[in-house]
Amino acid sequence: MTRRPNDLEPIDPQDALDLYIQTIEGDKSQATIYSHSSRLGHFVRWCNGTKNDADENGAETEEDADEPRVTNLNNITGRDLHRYRLWRRDDGDLNTVSEKTQMDTLRVFIRFCESIDAVRPDLATKVVSPTLDTGENARDVMLDPDVAHGILDWLNQYRYASTVHVTLALAWRCHLRRGGLRALDVDDYNADEKYLDVQHRPETDTPLKNKDAGERFVALRDDTAQLLDDYLNSPDRHDTADDHGRDPLLTTSHGRPHVMTIASWIWGVTRPCVSTDECPEGRDIEECDAAAQRQAASGCPVSVSPHAVRRGAITHWLSEDVPPSEVGQRANVDPDTIDKHYDERGKQARMEQRRRFLDRFTE
Repeated sequence: MTRRPNDLEPIDPQDALDLYIQTIEGDKSQATIYSHSSRLGHFVRWCNGTKNDADENGAETEEDADEPRVTNLNNITGRDLHRYRLWRRDDGDLNTVSEKTQMDTLRVFIRFCESIDAVRPDLATKVVSPTLDTGENARDVMLDPDVAHGILDWLNQYRYASTVHVTLALAWRCHLRRGGLRALDVDDYNADEKYLDVQHRPETDTPLKNKDAGERFVALRDDTAQLLDDYLNSPDRHDTADDHGRDPLLTTSHGRPHVMTIASWIWGVTRPCVSTDECPEGRDIEECDAAAQRQAASGCPVSVSPHAVRRGAITHWLSEDVPPSEVGQRANVDPDTIDKHYDERGKQARMEQRRRFLDRFTE
């Protein structure tokens, strides 16, 4: 028998989210729990009537954003879900891939709400997410910050101080290209002062993309420095020299890794099935070649390249109000190149960040 809306049991959006998180805590990784909680938190904000940037700047909205939009999920409709999608899109910080990820997670949540008689039957079928064009996926855009932090949390818990943990941490936190990661020696890490000395050494097979101009000191967070300290004493690291007698920081059993090896590590660890045991593409993980073989990880439509990690990290720093000049010096890229090729913030988000700086000044 189909349940009618008045047969449902009233529930507040936040209460429903709390129940959902408690339910998945038993069989999902911490990375999955964190990611779902973060994404669905936006939905609860919308239900509570929170304004987005467009609302704050006078854009016309159908609903009064000073009042809660939804207080009882029993009453939510497909039209409401569409309004929420537009609200998230107008927030100014979503590309198409991120929008798809958020809406796919919302669909899973709404399906859970159906199972506890919180929403109308089959409401999950009304959650629409964008269809990606051929070749349009996360690897062509950037690694989403929530996803990056979720993967690093998973690595911190299950693969701490492994080679792949250090590789992704340095790529994300230090904005290093794969050539820069490969070029690092043990002696380039200053444990006392907590920084990396990135050097151009073409004569011993570790050139930097921008040659001498690519040389720089990169400051490390305390936890990143601790990670490197532990990695240097980790059984996962091979204590071996390269063909030139240098001691590489990142190693394989054969010495210094090739840039394609570093890329394969990042392709591999950014497959969602590794850290979340889920496939957002609906593939059977046990039968997926990209899931079963790290060498085939680039065939996963959601895994990302080192360049996408770098682009995501740069955009994340810019979104946190770090000046482009400072980001550029750390990442070894000029501000014009950042603006053209790395900065994925929307126009609305950029304007609001400029506004925050303008508000510091008075006439």
